[in-house]
Amino acid sequence: MKVKITEQGWGGHFICANRCNFRRNTLVEYGEKRIVVSTVGNMSSSGGDKFDKQIGANRYYETMVFWAKWEKPYWEADVNKQVDLESDWAIGELEFETDLKANKMHENVVKEISDLIKVINEPENDFCPCGNLKADESDVCKECL
Repeated sequence: MKVKITEQGWGGHFICANRCNFRRNTLVEYGEKRIVVSTVGNMSSSGGDKFDKQIGANRYYETMVFWAKWEKPYWEADVNKQVDLESDWAIGELEFETDLKANKMHENVVKEISDLIKVINEPENDFCPCGNLKADESDVCKECL
C-alpha cells in the first residue's frame, strides 16, 4: 500500500490563517488513516499589505499536525488530536526568503508523517463529531443518538 499525499489549498489550523500570506495544508493518507500537515505564517496584523505579525511565541511560521476528521466535503484537521513531531516546526525570522524555508519545513514534516503514518494508530476520542462528549458505549453523544 502506498502513502497518498494531497495538497488541499487552505490553512489547516490557526484561527487567523486567513490573514497569513503563507498557507499549506497537506492531507497524508495510508489506508483508512488520515493526517493533516498544516503550515501557516507571514501574517498581516490587519489583513493589509504589511505582513509582520508573529503567529505565536517567537515565531512567524509554524507547522502543526493533526489526525483528520471528515467535515463535508473535505478531510479537515481535528485540532483535538495533535500529532507530535521530531522535525523542526517553527521559524522565528521574517526575511525575504523565509517562505522558501517554510516550504522546506513543511515538506520535511510531510516526509516524517508519511513514514510515521504506517506505524501509528489514531488515539481514541471521547467526543462526538458535533463536539459534545460521547454517550456511554456509543460513537456519538446523546443529542446525536
